[in-house]
This record gives sequence, structure tokens and C-alpha cells, in this order.
Amino acid sequence: MIALLVVACEVAFWVLLAAGLALRYVARKPKLGAAVLLCEPLLEVVLLVVTVIDLRNGAEPDWKHGLAAVYIGFTVGLGHHTIKWVDARVAHRWFGGPPPVKPPKYGMARAAHEWRTAARWILAAVVALGLLQAAVWYVGPGDGISSLQSWQQKMAVVIGINLIIAGSYTLFPKQAPKDADAVDREPADRL
Repeated sequence: MIALLVVACEVAFWVLLAAGLALRYVARKPKLGAAVLLCEPLLEVVLLVVTVIDLRNGAEPDWKHGLAAVYIGFTVGLGHHTIKWVDARVAHRWFGGPPPVKPPKYGMARAAHEWRTAARWILAAVVALGLLQAAVWYVGPGDGISSLQSWQQKMAVVIGINLIIAGSYTLFPKQAPKDADAVDREPADRL
């Protein structure tokens, strides 16, 4: 049931996103569209509550419970940025909005961009790690927590990969071609 709920939450995320953007641009009701988009976190609350209830009712923790924690973490870390990314592209493609700003390609500006991206992924992994650890403490010691600990290891790998990628752009920044006239810039949108 938990795995199906994770899938349902992912589908509902995109349905709410589409509905929010349709209300914002097609129906020209930006406040109502924003209200629909603000319902997105309720999906994670429902998933969290159902997962806790499932574990409290004696379910053996398995990969599905870990997947629920990871899904919630990644929605917390990446959900807002995903919504902004899709919104900018929908506004530009179909409703005459400005073109989305491309990330910088070279130098320390690119490194800063990569660190902001890494920060979002690391936040997602840290939230997932916290939820997984809370589940481990909730369930208690025993063989049943091995699947949760496996997910924790995967989240540590996600953190490591993002640190390596961002660090490589810092230590070995890509240089602009000699004939490049303009410097690429990125807006100051942060996490």
C-alpha cells in the first residue's frame, strides 16, 4: 500500500502543478493557482502519516517505508525548485513570458550554480536521512531495520556524489573560450 501511495503522491504532485499553472495562466486566477500549488505539501503530510500508521500497526519495515521517506525528502529539497522551473518554462512557451535564464557555463559562476544545485540535493538527502533515522528509532533494534539502513547508505552516496560534482566545478572550473564576448549570468535565486 505504501508503494502505491508514493506513486499516487507523485502523480498528484504533477496534477496539482498542472492545475495550479492552468489556473494561473489559462483562467487568469494567479491567487487561486498559488493556493492550489500550496496544497502540494499536504501530499507529503498524508504520506508521512500513513507510513507512521503502517509502522505503528506492526508492519515490518521494508523498502517501501524507506522509499516513502526518500520521496518526502526529495520533495522537500527539490519540489519548490521544480515548480519554479516548470512555471518559468510554461510561462515562456505558451503565455509570452520571458525566456528562462540559463545557468552560467563557465568559471566560478558555474561553480556557484553547481553548489546551489548540490545544496538542494543534499537538503533532500538529509531530510530523507532524518526521516529514515526516526523510523529506525521508532521501530527499534532488530533485523527489520536493515532496509531502512540501506536507504540511509544510498542517501549518503547522494550527498557524496553532489559534493564531488560541485567540488570539481570549484577546483577545475571550465574556462570560457577566448572568443566569448559576453559573460553568462544567472539570477540570484537561492534555495
